[in-house]
Amino acid sequence: MLETAVLLTCLKIFSFRIIDVTLSTVRTVLTVKEKALASSMVGFVEVFIWYSIVREALTAGGPFLPTAIAYAGGFATGTFIGGKVARRFIPGHVVVSVVTTGRNDALIAVLREAGYGISVMNVNKSEFSDEKYMLLADVDKAVLKDFQQLVEQYDPDAFVLIQETKSVSNAYMRR
Repeated sequence: MLETAVLLTCLKIFSFRIIDVTLSTVRTVLTVKEKALASSMVGFVEVFIWYSIVREALTAGGPFLPTAIAYAGGFATGTFIGGKVARRFIPGHVVVSVVTTGRNDALIAVLREAGYGISVMNVNKSEFSDEKYMLLADVDKAVLKDFQQLVEQYDPDAFVLIQETKSVSNAYMRR
């Protein structure tokens, strides 16, 4: 059984790795979204914690395996939590492309009525339908599930493609 000092060291390493790796994920997302100042501030705190905890891990006098497991476990847990934090607290938009299964004016009307700006393109014949629409919308991630539910309700077999948005100009956005 591990002695108390080793257990506390492992717990400290595990906990601070979670914080450090969560910050790393947030910093990466901020960098991609071109938020350089916020990214650099998060990076400073992240590396300060990382340096401190690596120093502690390498100088801890206990057995290697528990320390290594705590370090790796903190990394894995921090990666998971970082993804959740980034998704929840870093705002963003996605481009949603919807190819309807046929002409679907009701779907267009309900999406516009719900406040979504929709660009509509006619799509000519395919092996599945004579005529259909391709809808393009810039959707705030916070309401993406609502958008998807409306599409599902009015055209359950529609093809939906969701992509990250870097920037949008000249768009109509009420939501």
